[in-house]
Amino acid sequence: MCGIVGYIGGQEATPVILEGLKKLEYRGYDSAGIATLAGGGSGIRRSEGKLVNLERLLREQPLSGVIGIGHTRWATHGRPSEINAHPHKAGPVIVVHNGIIENYLSLREALKQSGHIFKSETDTEVISHLVEEKLKGTSDFVQAVQQALAELRGAYAVCILNEREPGTLIAAKLGSPMVVGLGEGEFFVASDIPAILAHTREMVFMEDGEMVVFRAGTVAFSTIAGAPLDKKARHIDWSPLMAEKGGYRHFMLKEIHEQPRAVRDTIAGRLLENEGDVYLEDLKFSDQQLAAVRRIVIVACGTSWHAALVGKFYIEGYCRIPVEIDIASEFRYRNPVIDGTTLVMVISQSGETADTLAALREAKSRGAMNMAICNVLDSSIAREAAGVIYTHAGPEIGVASTKAFVTQLTALYLFTIRLGRAVRAIDVPAGQSMIASLKKVPALLEEALKLNADTERIARKYMNARDFLYLGRGKNFPIALEGALKLKEISYIHAEGYPAGEMKHGPIALIDEEMPVVMLVPENSAFEKTLSNMEEVIARNGRVIALCSEGDQEVKGRAEDTIEIPRIDEDLDPFLLSVPLQLLAYHIAVLKGTDVDQPRNLAKSVTVE
Repeated sequence: MCGIVGYIGGQEATPVILEGLKKLEYRGYDSAGIATLAGGGSGIRRSEGKLVNLERLLREQPLSGVIGIGHTRWATHGRPSEINAHPHKAGPVIVVHNGIIENYLSLREALKQSGHIFKSETDTEVISHLVEEKLKGTSDFVQAVQQALAELRGAYAVCILNEREPGTLIAAKLGSPMVVGLGEGEFFVASDIPAILAHTREMVFMEDGEMVVFRAGTVAFSTIAGAPLDKKARHIDWSPLMAEKGGYRHFMLKEIHEQPRAVRDTIAGRLLENEGDVYLEDLKFSDQQLAAVRRIVIVACGTSWHAALVGKFYIEGYCRIPVEIDIASEFRYRNPVIDGTTLVMVISQSGETADTLAALREAKSRGAMNMAICNVLDSSIAREAAGVIYTHAGPEIGVASTKAFVTQLTALYLFTIRLGRAVRAIDVPAGQSMIASLKKVPALLEEALKLNADTERIARKYMNARDFLYLGRGKNFPIALEGALKLKEISYIHAEGYPAGEMKHGPIALIDEEMPVVMLVPENSAFEKTLSNMEEVIARNGRVIALCSEGDQEVKGRAEDTIEIPRIDEDLDPFLLSVPLQLLAYHIAVLKGTDVDQPRNLAKSVTVE
């Protein structure tokens, strides 16, 4: 989830672009760069690290020109470094890109055969070389870009310059956000509104498969295939702070709504559908190494620990390898029993969680195989682990994790397929079926987000409760834990998650007419048992909020309130159940007036023990 900014007009481009990148730094902060055209040539400045490093470089080596593009990077392909920073240049072509090009490896090899020499590890550099290659067959810059884009698979928002046409800027999008700002004799393009709101409030929102060509005071919209489009501008009256949040009231709400995109990005380029397998580019374990694993220990903290609990169900259920889940802060203090046949997997959104990093080092010191699931490229945990599955949630600003959680579930499901194929526990048809189910998740998450109004209504009804109980069975029990954690974190209401079948062993004593009980009762193999547990709550006058499968009249007829989630393979219910639980916690917190994005006493990344 990188940030891009482009400008063409009468002002010096560098200050405009730099200002825009500052507004987008939340989208990526491991490197940044700017390119401008002037005097028949181009200038490029790039720097690893946060934007302040690029600012320092530009003070030492200024750039001039009234047309330019800029980028702040959240790395997906290639470690954070100056050489991997955008913009990328091939011949006269300069490109910045947000997204993931799924077929970049095959394109890269074909271009190498044609004599192209690559300097970076990124998928983006392929775009610049591909446009350069197309320019060999035509003098028309726009046509060359169209031909190049037609060969890309994946998601992109791109801005492209050509030294041979110093008065032209081209931008296009497919699956990644892009907005165009219309000024007086000048134009702006960016991946989000805040980057350009200081200069214009007249915005055109690009749709997938569209491109725009800016030339000397003119703007022309078309499809990537070349059909002209008549796009209408929209006046934006958001405040600058609202703009940073995409118009959402809080970053947490914005990030809840980014979950379909986050899951799409995490599976992009990894599904080998014909083979019923997945490609995990940084895992680095052969089938033989995976087949030697006799036991798996997953170590994590907080929300990541809840994801690990779901992962246990996936791995044991499909791969038939025993899995233990350990809390990172406890792991190395109990003299764990691990050896070379044990795979220790650590999960951390930031890759800097101190307890999790210490657990990884403990596992390595005892000779265990090791790997990580992580959201931050080249973080401490990612660097030290023998193998990594990167999630592509993008930067998460809200302290209460949402999109990082569902992408961790995605990574665990992908790993299950890879491991299952390696140990021959999953055959090709079974792998194909699992992949088909996973591909449905982003669209169904979008459907689940339509439950926002229902959850807000329920939140108003129960916002003054002092305690909540969350109950689920099987792989939905960890989601009950996660739902309770979200409520505790941001609303400061006491809440507990419990296995529904364990309710009779203590928590049932708490249930009365004042106790809201959130029951996770989708139609699955444990449905009848969970329904019986719900009846036990009702018999004691508990107030049941039931999350059930769409159209389930049996549950609706019994619960005081219901939230109906879309139907999906029961293994993937945890994805869809998570959304209304996140929204319920969010709305209760808003109604109670707490600081949703920065709740008291909590930090986004716990870097001390």
